[in-house]
Amino acid sequence: MNWSTLVKVARFHLVDLSYTALPWGVLAVNFAIYLAGAASAGGGAQIPSANVVVIYLFFFISGMLSIGRSLPFAFALGVGRRSYYAGTALLAVSLAAVYGLALAVLQVIEQATSGWGVGLHFFRVAYILAGPWYLTWLTSFVGLVMMFVSGMWFGLVYRRWNLLGLIVFITALAVVLGTGVVITSRVHAWPAIGRFFTTLSAAGLTGLLAALAVALLTGGYATMRRVTV
Repeated sequence: MNWSTLVKVARFHLVDLSYTALPWGVLAVNFAIYLAGAASAGGGAQIPSANVVVIYLFFFISGMLSIGRSLPFAFALGVGRRSYYAGTALLAVSLAAVYGLALAVLQVIEQATSGWGVGLHFFRVAYILAGPWYLTWLTSFVGLVMMFVSGMWFGLVYRRWNLLGLIVFITALAVVLGTGVVITSRVHAWPAIGRFFTTLSAAGLTGLLAALAVALLTGGYATMRRVTV
């Protein structure tokens, strides 16, 4: 596994417009709809949106498709499992850095124009994406990477164990979360958890998401080592 191979794998994915034009096209349409609605309202009130979340959903879907659609062809070209996984992760990190910066710039423009002149908060999400541009960039970057690598892991589970395995995997996650909720309720820890998250800054939340992204990336790599086509 060398750097040139990873770059080739990353570039191989970019032939598919679902990584580039499609998410921004859908985001632009949503933005145009909300902008028109805010303009028709006269711009007298601050109109929240948070539809920027659509690009994060696209990253999750793109992560799944990077395994489901492209993996067999990559294996046919002789690309190894580790190289494919690392190259796809490189794509996720690169796109997340560029797209996160774009979201930060759009948020700055939105703030400078008082919500595009009509009081629209489309790229500003309260608490999460509401700080200085560099924090918005970092949070967006981490969130996008986390969504992509989680999508990759779901795609790998499906590729290795088919639909039944994916259902079992999702059920196991639901059981773990449900068990955590039950235990938390029994030990009456909800107030402490509530205090933790209410005092947690956006930067702290970004750190937690980064740790989760690393865990997801590690889990995906462990699954990738034995995946078959």
